[in-house]
Amino acid sequence: MAASQPRSDAMIYVVMGVSGSGKSMIGAGIAHALSMPFVEGDALHPASNVAKMAQGTPLTDDDRFPWLDRIGAEIAGAGAEGLVVSCSSLKKVYRDRLRSFAEGRVNFVFLKGSEAVLAERMSARRGHFMPASLLKSQLATLEDPTGEPGVITIDVSPPPERVIVAALQAIAGSKAGEESAIIANA
Repeated sequence: MAASQPRSDAMIYVVMGVSGSGKSMIGAGIAHALSMPFVEGDALHPASNVAKMAQGTPLTDDDRFPWLDRIGAEIAGAGAEGLVVSCSSLKKVYRDRLRSFAEGRVNFVFLKGSEAVLAERMSARRGHFMPASLLKSQLATLEDPTGEPGVITIDVSPPPERVIVAALQAIAGSKAGEESAIIANA
């Protein structure tokens, strides 16, 4: 995979975390507030990945890499307005792969929550292919990115509207030159 030349200096925000953290809702809210396009990473999964997860089978690295490359293509093609994309980005190698598509422009908004909060949210949602039974597997796979350059860590236990506000405040703070890793309690 070759990194492509960035088309602009606009930032790209990957809203990441395990299933149930609110990546889609929070990502869409951030994108709306920043007037950026939003790409739902789950929509880029190959049908085989969706079927595997729906059956309760965790994805392997080999399953995830083609999906990450699809997300990377969206990142590489981001226009002057920037981009917000949702993607679990559970491992550092996955985050580094996404960073390679637009060096220096990719930041991560890590939605962090307790297993209890995440499990409650997963059990309450309807119509999603990811069963709550895969939460433990995702938590076991997660390599916490807090402290990596270009990562903002946000607590997801408050209501989604407050999480979006906390993320936007942390993004504004990181643009102003504050620490690259911020833990925001909404």
